[in-house]
Amino acid sequence: MLIPFNKVYHSKNEEKYVLESLRSGKHCGNHQFCSKVVQLMKEKHDFNEVFLVPSGTAALEMGAVLAGIEPGDEVIIPSYTFSSTVNAVILFGAIPVFCEIQKETMNIDVTKIEALITQKTKMILPIDYAGVSCEIDKIMTIAKKHNLIVMQDCAQSYGSYYKGKACGTQAHLATFSFHETKNFNAGEGGALVVNKEEWYERAHFIQEKGTDRRLVLKGVKSKYSWVDKGSSYLLSDILAAMLLSQLEEEDKMKNLRSNITEAYTSLFSGYEENDKLSTFKISKNHELNHHAFWVIFDTKENAEVFMAGLREKTIYAYIGYIPLHSAPKGLEYGYSKNDLPLTEDLGNRIVRLPFYTELGENGLDYCTEEMRKQLEKIYN
Repeated sequence: MLIPFNKVYHSKNEEKYVLESLRSGKHCGNHQFCSKVVQLMKEKHDFNEVFLVPSGTAALEMGAVLAGIEPGDEVIIPSYTFSSTVNAVILFGAIPVFCEIQKETMNIDVTKIEALITQKTKMILPIDYAGVSCEIDKIMTIAKKHNLIVMQDCAQSYGSYYKGKACGTQAHLATFSFHETKNFNAGEGGALVVNKEEWYERAHFIQEKGTDRRLVLKGVKSKYSWVDKGSSYLLSDILAAMLLSQLEEEDKMKNLRSNITEAYTSLFSGYEENDKLSTFKISKNHELNHHAFWVIFDTKENAEVFMAGLREKTIYAYIGYIPLHSAPKGLEYGYSKNDLPLTEDLGNRIVRLPFYTELGENGLDYCTEEMRKQLEKIYN
């Protein structure tokens, strides 16, 4: 049986909605299905202003423009994240300042942030690794103290909650990804959530290539003008149709994915108690969207043996990515592997397990049984 690392979920109304969008003759952004998605997101999770964009990467870039990121600004970022997080700020000439992470969640270590703040610091850009929220309340407290902007990269955490609030509702800006590797997918897609009311209008201008075209569509003006910097940050209504169908099944999908989390937790708990490995630790403040499950082995070698053994059984686990500070581009900024020893160590030993919505209904038992056999070979 083949168990891929990820597999897209086909929701009930996808084909119906996509066909309806195609036949409407209105395929670009901000038409009926975009409007329906935005309305659903606001009603379901209490988001403020929502902008659907072509990708999570585009959401980060649009957020950077809105935040006024300029050459020479410093942005504090965890090193253990995808390249899109850092690219969004270096594209505008900002300097990434990499921060250590916590072992329990792989998220930014809040206790290390203030020591990195200088007169050039403009923004803190935390992520919610594997769908587990960062300590956003503490980060916002630090930001308020030092008059900084916070843009929360929620690419993996749509539908997760922290202290009773949806991820993306507390930072000044928050970004989401609806890539096919995420819980809810439009193939490619994303969203920028803006939580500062005074930024709403400008965000619309930036999304529309720096024009006030929106005012023409609303009947306020007869001609639109170039009023700001911007780009084409609009999601096609065809992709929004696909996304709407996915988001309508959020509760069902979350329930299916929770079964996978429970199965993996049960499998690895015995080895965790014997200090052979560790998995993520969440507090009572966290409510998961069940995006992913990761394991940190005691050695890099054991992690590699585990993955190799699974590959022989056509089960594909994933080691993640090289931390940004020690990646080739990070080295260009003067960093070395020794600068963030915990991030470097955990990044060498982490394994992400196969995780997709329908795994629990087809293949999970096979998957966990083969994983059990590999663990026994390694540790018994």
